[in-house]
Amino acid sequence: MKQNIYDDPSFFAGYSKLKRSTDGLAGAPEWPLFRSMLPDLAGARVLDLGCGFGALCRYLAEAGAKHVIGIDLSEKMLATAAERTSDPRIEYRRGAIEDLGFAAGSFDLVVSSLALHYVERFDRIAASVRDVLVPGGAFCISVEHPMFTARESQTWHLDESGRRLHWPVDDYRKEGIRHARWIADDVVKYHRSVETYVNTLIDAGFAITRLYEPVPSDADVEVRPELADDRRRPMFMMLGAIRR
Repeated sequence: MKQNIYDDPSFFAGYSKLKRSTDGLAGAPEWPLFRSMLPDLAGARVLDLGCGFGALCRYLAEAGAKHVIGIDLSEKMLATAAERTSDPRIEYRRGAIEDLGFAAGSFDLVVSSLALHYVERFDRIAASVRDVLVPGGAFCISVEHPMFTARESQTWHLDESGRRLHWPVDDYRKEGIRHARWIADDVVKYHRSVETYVNTLIDAGFAITRLYEPVPSDADVEVRPELADDRRRPMFMMLGAIRR
C-alpha cells in the first residue's frame, strides 16, 4: 500500500504546525547527528526519498550537491516545498518511494528522513537504492525508532494524575502494520526491529557505517523544555551505510 495521508486536509494542517515543519531542520533536534552521517557533498548527485517540505533538499544543495531530486507522494507537501525553494539544482517529483525508476548508478547519495516507516517492504527499497547508487555511494536514513513503533498507541503509560511513568514496549517481535494514533486517528506505519533494519541493509549489499539512537541534548531541553521526556527513550533511529 502506498500511503498518502499527508494530503488529507486535517492531517496536513496538524503536521504543518509542528516545529520541524515551521522551522525546518533547525526544529529537528536529531538533525546534527543526521548531518554527521552525510559524506562530502561537493558535486554529488542526491536523491531524497519522502522529501516533504524540501528542507533537507535545500541543505544538500547549499552544502555543494550538484543535483538534488526530492520525491514525495503528497501534492500538498511538494507544493509547499516548491514555494520555499528557488535553487535550480533542486528538482521535486511526485511519486511513491516504492517506484524509483532511475537508471543504475544515477546517484552518489540517497537520503530519507522519517519516511521509510510508512513503507511496507523495506527490503525492496534497500535493493532499489543499492541499484541506483554508484559503488561506494552512501545511504543515510532516519526512521521512527522500533521502540516507538512497536505499539500502536505510541503513548506514555500514565498514572492517575496524568504523570508519565514509563514508555511501554510490547509486541516488539511482531513486525508489520501498525494503525497509529498521531495527529489523525489511523496513520498506517510499519514496525520493524533494529535487527531487521540492519540485516536488510547488509543483505542488500550495504556496509553499515553508523547507527544512532538520538535523544535531545541539554541545550535542546533548555530551549524547549517540552523535549525533556524525550530523553527517556529514543524516538528516532538513524542508519548510515555505503554500497559495497
